[in-house]
Formats: sequence, C-alpha cells, structure tokens
Amino acid sequence: MIKRTLYFGTPCYLKKKDNQLVLEYPDNPNMQKSVPIEDIGIMLIDHRQISLTHSLISALMENNTAVISCDKTRKPQGLMLPMYSHHAYVEKLNKQLDASQPLKKNLWQQTVAAKIRNQAVLLYNMGIDVEKMGYWMKSVRSGDPDNYEARAASFYWDCIFKQLEVDTTRYRYGAPPNNLLNYGYAILRALVARSLVGSGMLPAIGIHHRNKYNPFCLADDVMEPYRPFVDRIILGICEEEDDLEELSPALKRKLLAIPTADVMIDKQSSPLMVAVQRTTASLMRCFEGKQKKILYPEMEANIRQSANTTK
Repeated sequence: MIKRTLYFGTPCYLKKKDNQLVLEYPDNPNMQKSVPIEDIGIMLIDHRQISLTHSLISALMENNTAVISCDKTRKPQGLMLPMYSHHAYVEKLNKQLDASQPLKKNLWQQTVAAKIRNQAVLLYNMGIDVEKMGYWMKSVRSGDPDNYEARAASFYWDCIFKQLEVDTTRYRYGAPPNNLLNYGYAILRALVARSLVGSGMLPAIGIHHRNKYNPFCLADDVMEPYRPFVDRIILGICEEEDDLEELSPALKRKLLAIPTADVMIDKQSSPLMVAVQRTTASLMRCFEGKQKKILYPEMEANIRQSANTTK
C-alpha cells in the first residue's frame, strides 16, 4: 500500500480522533478535515503556527509515520521517527550492529555502483556522453577506496548545471536549483529513514557514512542510488518553471510527488516509496546473511544505451 504524503503550510490545529488525523482551522472553526492515520506515510509541518496534540504524535509514531518539521525559512529542519517499529527489532538490530567491515565495504561498493549507473543513465537520456561514467561504475572496488563516487558526482553535476545553463555548483546553500534539490532530498531521506526503521534497523549506524552529529547515516547511504530519480523530477520542474528563487507552495506540491514517482526495481515498475521498502528489506537480509546483494532501482534509458551504461 502506498502511504500518503501530507503537507501543512497554513496555521492549523492537528489532533487525533477515532484513529483519524483531524485538521481544524483557527480562522474557521466550523471547517474540519480528516485523514485515516493508517494511510499516512510522511507529514511535512511547514508553518510556525501549527499545533499537534501528543495523542496524535503517539499515533503517528505507532503507524511508523515520518514527521518532517521546517524552520522559520520554511526549509526542512528536523525528522521525527519511532524508536522502533519491527516486531523483532532487537534481533534485527543485533544483526545490523554485528555486520563485519568486509560486508559493509561490499554493500557500499554495490551502492556506489548503483548510484553511478543511475546518474549515467540520466545524463545519457539528456544526450551526454557517459563513457567515463561507465568506466567508473565498473571500476568501483569494495569500500570504493578510489573514491569513484566523488569523481562521478563532480562530472555529473558539472553536466547537469551546464545543461540547465545556470552558473552554480552543487552546494547546500548554493543558488537555485540547489533549493529544490535540498527539499527533494529531505523528502527522500525521510522516506528511507522511515523504511529502515520499519525493516528493523537503526538509521544512525551507516555502512559508509560516519558522523557523530548525524543520526541518519544509514539513510544517507541507502538513498544514494535514489538521488538521480529526485534529480530527474527537479530537471523537469526547471524546464517548466521560470522562477525558482522561492520554493512556492506550487513547487513544493510537485516535490511532494517524489514518493509516488515510478521507478524500475527488480525489472518491475513500482512507486518509489514501495521500492525503498524493498531496498531496506533486502539490506536487512544482507545483514542476516540470507542474501548478498541489495536490491536497488535502475533508471531506464529513453534511447538505446551504450554498453558502458548497461553493464
């Protein structure tokens, strides 16, 4: 089942009633809306005058709903998740914590190769020569000691911004479309973190990313091959929209479609949210020793691909 992504951007009061999220407006007390809590996958709170009851928060956590809060500039700032949601959480967590370094390095190798492949296909679909990307993808070794991920990223973003004809670089605080990318990646990160918890893992313990200040290192690992799918959506927005300086409600609505975007995974079309769940479930099976390969999505080429992007 595809869970709903809800966005709240105006002053309101949110509470729980009969297993429903009930929305009330202070300026119009006679107007109410409701949504079944079990249908909610992500909630984005984007206004300083939104209030939530503790009863609602507790119900959302029980439902494994990811709640994203925004700062005063209306950019994603925080992410709330349940401490656990899998029935065998401790057993699953121990498998994650006991994972060997060789296993983690192998999983990172798979992740980097999948990311570079999807980046290469996206560029290929834009008519860009990706021969070197194909070489980098095939050359990734366990743990990526040669840092092909960074080489591919540098080439990838240089091509992307040249295609958009914008004078900027991929930088968190950079000029547009960096603001769209940051917002889109925040949604993707919440999706992945939510699914990791649902699969019995702790998002803080990564296979590659390590940062004592980052509680979502594993989410940042797993989301890497999914980033090009977000990039594709944002490239489409850039082609349609002239003004990207401000993240308007209309632009945010387009980005909130990320969970339902179609992706190919295991040769089947699937909404991105469902694909992420399959990816995290496969990662848990890798930790348990039941399989050796993480299941990641593969971006499809619009035209015939060269051998460099298909192998």
